[in-house]
Amino acid sequence: MLIQFNFKNFKSFREEATLDLSAAKMTEFSDRVMIVGSEKILPVAAIFGANASGKSNIYNAFEYMSDYVVDSFKYGDEEEKFEHYRPTPFLFDATSSEAESSFEVYFTLLGDKAEKTYNYGFCIDKEGVTEEWLNSKAKTARKYSRVFYRSVDELDLSGFSKSSRDNIQIALEKQVLIISLGAKLKVGKCKAIRDWFLANEFADFADLFTNFFMSHRLPKGFVEDKDVQQKVVEYFASFDEHIKDFRIEKVPQEGESKEEKYKINALHKMIDSDEMAEIPLGLESAGTLKMFALYPELQEVLEKGSVFFIDELNARLHPLLVRNFILTFLNPEINKNHAQLVFTTHDTWQLSNQLLRRDEIWFVEKDTDGVSTLYSLADFIDEDGSRIRKDESYEKNYLIGKYGAIPTLKSIAIFKEE
Repeated sequence: MLIQFNFKNFKSFREEATLDLSAAKMTEFSDRVMIVGSEKILPVAAIFGANASGKSNIYNAFEYMSDYVVDSFKYGDEEEKFEHYRPTPFLFDATSSEAESSFEVYFTLLGDKAEKTYNYGFCIDKEGVTEEWLNSKAKTARKYSRVFYRSVDELDLSGFSKSSRDNIQIALEKQVLIISLGAKLKVGKCKAIRDWFLANEFADFADLFTNFFMSHRLPKGFVEDKDVQQKVVEYFASFDEHIKDFRIEKVPQEGESKEEKYKINALHKMIDSDEMAEIPLGLESAGTLKMFALYPELQEVLEKGSVFFIDELNARLHPLLVRNFILTFLNPEINKNHAQLVFTTHDTWQLSNQLLRRDEIWFVEKDTDGVSTLYSLADFIDEDGSRIRKDESYEKNYLIGKYGAIPTLKSIAIFKEE
């Protein structure tokens, strides 16, 4: 489970930003707090803010960290590959644009009987990795113990066996992360950390390519397993009972293509008979296609107990459907493996004390210099110096500007007649 994510000097975030999913001391919805070892962790974080405030950059920062952990062993001294994966620092001042970016997580591993907590992070600049560290803390310990540490001038691999140390030292290059390389070399501790990142899922519904790709991705076992198809029908029934079944037909291959393609029709009951009407899945509504696109990732994160990061969760979906999706993660009978949902949204319907705890609500605000700031409703102090009460109308107060993070609007006077 993700406990905390910190990052600095990435896109619009010049200073360090912290997304904290550890539960604060408060009484609302205490039954949803998940306890792992000595940690009390929340299942959901909802991020609100104006357009262009930097909400998506939180998603981008975690995705960048995950991608670099998984793939950096490929880069080595290949400048062209590393060029593509260099981070984007804050570009609006000369110092930050040349400085390193940093990424750090605190988390637990699913199935870890020792219930350890891990702290992993790295710093990276235009030349490569400048610092990297992994620490772990036992369930009953107060302090973290070092597994490894690396900087430009130091390399401490004391947490590994001698053979693993030797293999890493021989192959390590400045563009490559120890975790990524160690996982490739089958070092158990590195592979466990790499696999935690690999299990997390991402969906950016502000990106047209992502929308297209996800809507064409089929759930695991969907083609050959009728039970899986029935589960998808039941999933659809939670918001649309019109789809009763699917008919799947393999499309003949053309030329030398080895890629298998399928034609999927959704079956709808006819009004005046017991027959079924067939509609190509691609002709279903945008909202239905989005929910179909979400299903494979939702299935996987619930099975693996991983983190689902979604940008623009509300796009093309009714607010009640969004709420139903969130409730999936808040229901311990469904979310048995402690999966987590982190999402950005403009949908203030979800900004409610009937749905979310104050420490599950986050805001992003960008100042006049283009610098984004991330803060929690639980930590917000109003003009009177008081913290926000749990019985306040979060949506109303947000829209009138009490919490900040709303757009500054001016009349669109360009269309005014002279």
